[in-house]
Amino acid sequence: MIIAIDGPSASGKSTTAKGVAEKLGFTHLDTGAMYRAVTWGLKNAEITADDIETIRHFLSEIEIYFDATNRIHLNGVDISREIRSGNISSRVSAVSAVIEVREKMVKIQRQIAKGNNCVLEGRDIGTVVFPNAEFKFFLIADVDVRAKRRLIDLEKMGETKTISELIADIRRRDELDSSRDHSPLIQAEDAIPIDTSQLTIDEQINKIINHINLNK
Repeated sequence: MIIAIDGPSASGKSTTAKGVAEKLGFTHLDTGAMYRAVTWGLKNAEITADDIETIRHFLSEIEIYFDATNRIHLNGVDISREIRSGNISSRVSAVSAVIEVREKMVKIQRQIAKGNNCVLEGRDIGTVVFPNAEFKFFLIADVDVRAKRRLIDLEKMGETKTISELIADIRRRDELDSSRDHSPLIQAEDAIPIDTSQLTIDEQINKIINHINLNK
């Protein structure tokens, strides 16, 4: 069974998807972390998002995988913490818009999920990666709530920004994600929308679990 959870940044996808997977005993695949890993790798190699030929070569040589504790590795290096920095967040939309990057990530995602019960979260899981997923959900939240969540994440890493800066960052990223030509952020027609603005993580998880149990 494939469960697709899509939505914009800071809508609660990753934590909710992880919780749903744990309750169901499924594999959790954080596709957003994969795009962040590529973004980190390109930045570390000083490759810009418009240098397509160099990106193609970079992609042909990388290895991305999750370990048993779901920490992400790029070429054997655990970069789970590094990819959550504000610097990577500000760059990931531009990298994610590169067709070659998306094609490579989709291929890896399908390989990992093939034959498995899997919960995948991202921006195009229900529309592109697994359009025939048994269950699809689309998480949304007010931009102010999303900015506060992002601030908490940054403070845990010793970084900080003002709420107004984060709101601007989130709106810019929403625009980039929704307007790109390849695999834009859109809600699948058969996805169940969930507004997480006033929901706790447990409430989000239970809402999804209850819908699955009632409809499987």
